[in-house]
Amino acid sequence: MLAPVPVVYAQEAAPSAAEIDWRPKSDLPEDVRRSLPDFCDGGYLPSAVPGTVTGEAGEPAAKHGQAPLQASGLNARYELDNELFLRGDVRLQQPGFQVTGSEARYNQATGAVAIEGPLTSRGDGFLLTGERADYDVNSGRVDINTATFLLHGPEMRGSATQLSRTAEDQVRIRGGSLTTCAPDNNDWSIVASDIHLDQGEGVGTAKHVRLEISDIPVFYWPYASFPIDDRRKTGFLYPSFGTSNAGSGAFLSVPYYLNLAPHYDATLTPQYIHGRGLFTEAEGRYLSSLGESVLQLGYAGNDTEYEEEFPSEDGERWGFDFNTQARFGYGWTGYGDYSAVSDDDYLSDLNRNLEINRATHLRRRGGIRYRDSSQYFETYLNGYQTLSDFIADENIPYSQLPEVLYGATVDAGPAELNLESQYTYFYRDNDDLTGLDRANGQRFRAIPELALPMRALWGYARPSVSVDYTRYELEDYTTRDPGFDRTVPVAEWDSGLYFDRQSSLFDIPYNQSLEPRLYYAWADADADQSFIPDFDTAIRPFSFDQLFQRNRFSGGDRVGDSNQLTVALTSRFNDLLTGAERARFSVGQVHYYDDREVTLEGEGASDASDSPLAGEMVLRPVDGLEIRTSGLWEPDTSKTQEGRSQLVFHSDDYRYLASLGHSYRRDEFEQSDIGGVFPVTDRVSLIGRWVYDSELDRTVGSLAGLEYNNCCWSVQLVHQNYLTDDEQLESRMLFQVQLKGLGGSGGSSSQISEAIYGFDERERRRFGDR
Repeated sequence: MLAPVPVVYAQEAAPSAAEIDWRPKSDLPEDVRRSLPDFCDGGYLPSAVPGTVTGEAGEPAAKHGQAPLQASGLNARYELDNELFLRGDVRLQQPGFQVTGSEARYNQATGAVAIEGPLTSRGDGFLLTGERADYDVNSGRVDINTATFLLHGPEMRGSATQLSRTAEDQVRIRGGSLTTCAPDNNDWSIVASDIHLDQGEGVGTAKHVRLEISDIPVFYWPYASFPIDDRRKTGFLYPSFGTSNAGSGAFLSVPYYLNLAPHYDATLTPQYIHGRGLFTEAEGRYLSSLGESVLQLGYAGNDTEYEEEFPSEDGERWGFDFNTQARFGYGWTGYGDYSAVSDDDYLSDLNRNLEINRATHLRRRGGIRYRDSSQYFETYLNGYQTLSDFIADENIPYSQLPEVLYGATVDAGPAELNLESQYTYFYRDNDDLTGLDRANGQRFRAIPELALPMRALWGYARPSVSVDYTRYELEDYTTRDPGFDRTVPVAEWDSGLYFDRQSSLFDIPYNQSLEPRLYYAWADADADQSFIPDFDTAIRPFSFDQLFQRNRFSGGDRVGDSNQLTVALTSRFNDLLTGAERARFSVGQVHYYDDREVTLEGEGASDASDSPLAGEMVLRPVDGLEIRTSGLWEPDTSKTQEGRSQLVFHSDDYRYLASLGHSYRRDEFEQSDIGGVFPVTDRVSLIGRWVYDSELDRTVGSLAGLEYNNCCWSVQLVHQNYLTDDEQLESRMLFQVQLKGLGGSGGSSSQISEAIYGFDERERRRFGDR
């Protein structure tokens, strides 16, 4: 007789912690599903511990060791009077912690629990699985062999030969790996002999670390420290690298961040630029109860390419920028902004991180402000560093040392009293100049006004009279007496009516308004003001907004003569369901009763009886789409003097971005640009922008790139062309990689954000951050 042969059935492997809580997108709760980007196929269920009791503030009612252990199983027996043995569907629970397994042995004297698996342990924000575990009821410590884990907050999963949860926010992993990719997808992972995750500080540390891409090692570090959430942490940031064909060649930078204290930090960025050598930038930030200050520095000790281009220079180059904002309370604020560079070409050659735009003048300004409901006061010092050798001495801007502003409004029954005043001392090094350009000195200007504002639901009227008074006390001025006055009487009448009606379009109710407006201005200014120096004055560009301003000059050195009437009409369409303004159309024209005779350097006078027609149009037919156009049209010649049109679009999730623009000024310039981000698939997007100048008949800027996203990493590769100050088309390549949960490397996103409207918001939402 043959003995029976036992049949052995293959045991299916227990699911990992990530697999237990992972769900396809369609199976997730609505709020979780809405937060996921389109390129994510699924996500994790929210972490929750059943039966957790909370106190009044939402905290657990009792900590480990302060609450009894709840234990259950299909079979239970006591051994040696103080040891409980459970078998079959074992469940153990304390506040904030739960574990299930096949067997458990609980020593009531020591509080030690030995659990046999396959086991699952769930706590607040984490999930663990393993073959065997030891749990301390008093401390909450868990040690698991052959473990997998999931941290719900950073969406980080991994495995370990041994895992210890030594405290509520401390996890130690031996022989483990971790990633933020979906289960069964190890596009990237960190593998190390020892990993410590400190959720309390938001920091992870690891020894003998390998970065693996698709399970292939690509980098090794004997020790690494990395963030596991959005909190700041001292350590190396991801490097930036790229290349260009002008100004600077290939470059590589490795930033190091210093989290010195909760209220101040610093970033040191050494970088190597081919042809120029070592270049270092540093940034320090300080936050206090009064406000924030930021200091930025850049230094190159020996720029070899600059020495070759300018043999008389020693190659030492530097940049400096300081910005501060302060709030003192009771309406008082302070501010400061100071920028300086070693030479005119620093910004185009070296600047990468200093928040200084490429400009011909760097402003240095600092002052204080006060404002309440009826008055304001401001005083500041303001100066410039001029960077271009092509700017003549007489065109260098004056410094204001200081400028003081004061304004006030007082209700006097039905009338309103207003005052605007300004005192400025203007200074510029004019030793090599002659005539009016040589002058420095003081200017005081005050404009008291009496107005009678009248308002009703159907319209308004605001007649007013004022005096525009200016006093000069000048130095190095020989045209006439250096102390003189200018007084200009002014009268204005601004009035408008409001009509509206309700209707519907495509079953959407809307309100249409019709708003005619009349504005009359009279100013009896002397025609000859050519004896007054030009400290800060320019001719305002004519536009729709200029229709309602009496003075065609900005600054205080010219007051325009005017006797004019503006007629304008605006119509708005408002969506009654959402309140959004879907369309606005505006058109207006100025009729001049007298010739304009006041000039600035021979410009500004005219004998035309009518201005060009000025118009604006804004369309928002659907959310995310806006079309704007504005322009000037000359009726006498039936020609457009200037125009600007722009279309911008973004989808609700900002995955699709598009912009079209056209700018034109007759006989001066004409430019067109198109840009956008277009997803080819859920994960691959094309990025581009092109700017073309019709007058130069050439491309003056372009950007073309490719972006790939999935739920745990992304990459951007961008080629950019832009016109330099000497009208050369510079070309550079930029590359950026981001690993979800570990930050990114490269430097393309900031350039794309500057070029394409809405891209910064798209970056913010890339991993579902709403």
